[in-house]
Amino acid sequence: MTTVLASPLVEPTRPALTSSRGFAPVAVLLGLLGFLVSVTGSWVPSYWGDEAASVMSAERSLPSLFRMLGNIDAVHGSYYLFLHGWIDVFGASELATRLPSALAIGLATAGTAVLARMLVNTRVAVIAGLVFAVLPRVTYMGAEARSTALATMLAVWTVILLVHIVRNRPSAPVLRLVLWTAYALMVTLSAYMFLYTALLIPVHALAVALFSRRRRGALLAWAGAAAAGLLLASPVFYWGVGEREQISFLARRPAVSVFDAAVHQWFGTPTLAGLAWALIAIGVVATFVPRFHTRGRAPRAELLVVLAWALVPSAVLLAGTQLITPMYSLRYLSICAPAAALAVAVGVAALRPRWTQVVSVLLVGALATPGYLAQRTDFAKDGGSDWRQVSDILRTEARPGDAVVFDESTKPSQRPRLAMHLYPAGFVGLSDVMLNRSYQDVDWLWDTTIPLAEATSRLAGTNRVWVLHNVGSRETVAGTDIGVLQQLGFTVHSSLTVNRTILTELTR
Repeated sequence: MTTVLASPLVEPTRPALTSSRGFAPVAVLLGLLGFLVSVTGSWVPSYWGDEAASVMSAERSLPSLFRMLGNIDAVHGSYYLFLHGWIDVFGASELATRLPSALAIGLATAGTAVLARMLVNTRVAVIAGLVFAVLPRVTYMGAEARSTALATMLAVWTVILLVHIVRNRPSAPVLRLVLWTAYALMVTLSAYMFLYTALLIPVHALAVALFSRRRRGALLAWAGAAAAGLLLASPVFYWGVGEREQISFLARRPAVSVFDAAVHQWFGTPTLAGLAWALIAIGVVATFVPRFHTRGRAPRAELLVVLAWALVPSAVLLAGTQLITPMYSLRYLSICAPAAALAVAVGVAALRPRWTQVVSVLLVGALATPGYLAQRTDFAKDGGSDWRQVSDILRTEARPGDAVVFDESTKPSQRPRLAMHLYPAGFVGLSDVMLNRSYQDVDWLWDTTIPLAEATSRLAGTNRVWVLHNVGSRETVAGTDIGVLQQLGFTVHSSLTVNRTILTELTR
């Protein structure tokens, strides 16, 4: 009779990190694959609001950036500083600013494979690397100028270092001190890159408790190193608490259900999520139900740690949102994507006969493909951001001396004026008549403006005005700006809806 499930462990697990040296070329190839998948087409979508915050903050002078961080976005300060230096070298194009994320995904893919090799075996490692590289959450953050991809990479390699320390326990005290110090610094760096990586500390504690041969001594050493790392990161926790109003917008969003989290947190569509969770369930059954252990040791402790990594941070944020204050966003749990991929890989490796494993991996890739392609279209970001396309039109149609009026009635991260800062080529020579102070000169993320009715004197001598409105915005419905211009003698010459931006040309 055909066996449909078997323990995914089909070769002895060698605990030492050195046992993975022969696996290094495979890990490098998987990392290269992860990088290529994420970087391909990353330059196609127009920037969106969160990326605008990244790029515009990074383009500030350092004094201006530090003043801003004293009021807002301090938790992202390390990433903005990194991006500041990166842009100085590589520029601020979509490809340039998203490239660090794609590189980080490459390293995270390799790290996921290395960790799976350490915890289970080579087959699971290869499958985990392949699955991680194509997960919709991974391919999204790999093509975005935000810190989540770098934080995910740091999270993976921090766990790799921790597992190496507790499973090998170097005999030389100096070497142990160096390794625990490195772990503490990784915890610190991860927190500065993305505050929510601290949610993984309980998972680290579980790994130490389950993997160490000398549990008490290892737990004491880990606790000291973790405490030191968190202490060094205490400024970012302080800033995060002080600027917690930044995520108050989560309270205005519909509550995230467990079903929404299970589908959209990593997998994107119900179909892919259903397959992934079914494979995870198969892995759990094959690991914890004795009748399926055909040979070898079932990786129970290892899978427990992986499941804790995938589920505990999500549970904490969902519970905190219900009991304390809104703190959950699907993107915040990107740092758990490696665990999701590894759990899926354990399930795939448990399938029998072997050809079903190949079919399962191919099916995961096939179900992820439509979402991947959709992520790399012109208007893929934030429900249709079209700022580059608007700038391209103005670069062709506008002339020096024309004026531009921006819709200020939407939330700041969706205002069309951000197109002027992200894609300045289309706005050269245009007069921003509503500008009060540039974002470079204020201790905040965005420009400050005045109403158009108070800026009419700035239109003296101007014969053409370009008005940029968001589709469905309050200003679009009210038509106040158009009305003010018409009272000044302007008439609508043309109007074009790009995607979510209405570009209206008025002439005197």
